[in-house]
Amino acid sequence: MTISLLGSTGSIGRQSLEVIAACGMTAAALTANRDEARLEEQCRRFGPRLAVMMDERAAAGLRVRLADTPVRVASGMEGLLEAASLEEADTVLTAVVGMVGLRPTLAALEAGKRVALANKETLVCAGELVMEAADRRGAELLPVDSEHSALFQCLQGCRSHGEVKRLILTASGGPFFGMNREAVYHATREQALKHPNWSMGAKITVDSATLMNKGLEFIEAMRLYRMPPEKISIVVHRESIIHSLVEYCDNAVLAQLGAPDMRLPIQYALTWPERVPGPAQTLDLLHCPPLTFQEPDYEAFPCLSLALAAAKTGGTATAVLNGANEAAVGLFLEGRIPFGEIAERVAWALERTAVVQKPALEDVLTADAAARAAALAYPGA
Repeated sequence: MTISLLGSTGSIGRQSLEVIAACGMTAAALTANRDEARLEEQCRRFGPRLAVMMDERAAAGLRVRLADTPVRVASGMEGLLEAASLEEADTVLTAVVGMVGLRPTLAALEAGKRVALANKETLVCAGELVMEAADRRGAELLPVDSEHSALFQCLQGCRSHGEVKRLILTASGGPFFGMNREAVYHATREQALKHPNWSMGAKITVDSATLMNKGLEFIEAMRLYRMPPEKISIVVHRESIIHSLVEYCDNAVLAQLGAPDMRLPIQYALTWPERVPGPAQTLDLLHCPPLTFQEPDYEAFPCLSLALAAAKTGGTATAVLNGANEAAVGLFLEGRIPFGEIAERVAWALERTAVVQKPALEDVLTADAAARAAALAYPGA
């Protein structure tokens, strides 16, 4: 198997390379934003034909670093699109963060590639367009998120999705679960980045702390599995052992269990329908903690309520939600706003940005830009 890995220097990208190495796969292209030192190291180890830096200055530096190798260095969105449609790659693993992943994912699908998708913003913002492209080209779109990989595995227990009664997404609850809204309003960056179970990038870790991440996954599930919102539910499962469940019309419930290790869903997206030995941790049932389940606290975590409302509105409302959230989380990570203001800025943007139903790609991009501008213009409480 030959893979183009978009976002190789991030948390998911680095774990993906562990899987690629352990399973004897080949990397045709590696891409990053601006971490030229790490990408150089990866290129020397995996020998891709193409390396891409989104940052032009970093690309110039990488060319110098790799001058003694046959690796060609490209840059910007043009380079990312080339990596996504590289002829020799049969699979594209999209692990970039944010809306930047949308166009490369569409390009990979149009090229007929198998797409292993770790970029949730793509389906959240333009899920209908993405699924239409996959259907039109007969391309496979497989989830890398642990929850959606779990649903994907459990759904193989039925002949058709018509037998499904409910998809059940599990949420760890993040570092602030059990605290009220006022208690976490002024949480620090350090506190928000202390996820209880997973080691992830900063943006997704903050999204897990606000529970926005679970709202985005709710929208993903709607799009990926073509399920109405009333057939999807969320339950807090603090231990992160059950990654999601499917309830069938006969009331049987299938669950996928595993250690909280992203290498397992990454590998399954790359090797499906086969299973092969890999680097993921073994789940030791005899030493698991008791498995618990609770309702989410929608009052304490308003980002989740905002996401579910946007899911029901549909159209570009989900792109507005995502764009405003990305902008607000960016401000929080820079230390410019308190934790609790993330939800306020997202709500402000949703109230002030027009929604287009059945959007074209340009509508999605316009909504995203308008949402970011609105979130940044929030006047404060």
